[in-house]
Amino acid sequence: MIRLVVGLGNPGKEYERTRHNAGFWLVERFASANAIVLRKDNKFQALVGRHEPSGAWLLLPQSFMNASGHAVQLLAGFFKIKPEEILVVHDELDFAPGTARIKQGGGIAGHNGLKDISQRLATHDYWRLRLGVGKPPAAMQGADYVLQRPPAEERAAIDAAIERALAVLPQCLSGDIQSAMQKLHTEDNKPELKKEPEAKKPAEAKKEPEKKEPEAKKPAEAKKEPEKESGFRSSLKSLFGRK
Repeated sequence: MIRLVVGLGNPGKEYERTRHNAGFWLVERFASANAIVLRKDNKFQALVGRHEPSGAWLLLPQSFMNASGHAVQLLAGFFKIKPEEILVVHDELDFAPGTARIKQGGGIAGHNGLKDISQRLATHDYWRLRLGVGKPPAAMQGADYVLQRPPAEERAAIDAAIERALAVLPQCLSGDIQSAMQKLHTEDNKPELKKEPEAKKPAEAKKEPEKKEPEAKKPAEAKKEPEKESGFRSSLKSLFGRK
């Protein structure tokens, strides 16, 4: 069962939209969706809220990233929360934007927030919810990259991963982390369905107009020549004249 959800990030307006604050984004969205007020608690040097249905605490350390472990240590010690009951949400350079993964323990891959938490808890065996932000360009240091705002397309992909992670977070809080992992990782691995372009119907061959055979001309009737009167009748007519 998860009793403490920690979002990692840096406080202040100038950092709130940077990649390094992906952990803040998820916890803030979960709090908003569940009407949880995150209040500044000077004792823990963090913004703190509680998810009443599960009893889990939400924590956003208000020291800078490399001192995140101090707030985690204070709250976990006060409420006697074990490392295996803690879920830390953070940005992950090794995953592309749009990827979300859950795991327990493992290395810290140079992440200063995880480094400080591990040192203060004296263990790596807490749970992590890793939100991919992608690798920096070859000429850029990781520290500089995570302190930049992602372009709109990348931010949309990160937001989509956060939504998928939020959908399984109640299972984590209830203790069914294995089911949450299976669901989240399966959703992440689903290939995007690309619509195949519709096959164009072959153009119908244009029908050539039927050629009509010219009608055969009837042979012209031979003109009848006037009949020649016989010589006898001719002679009679010349003698007596025509009547």
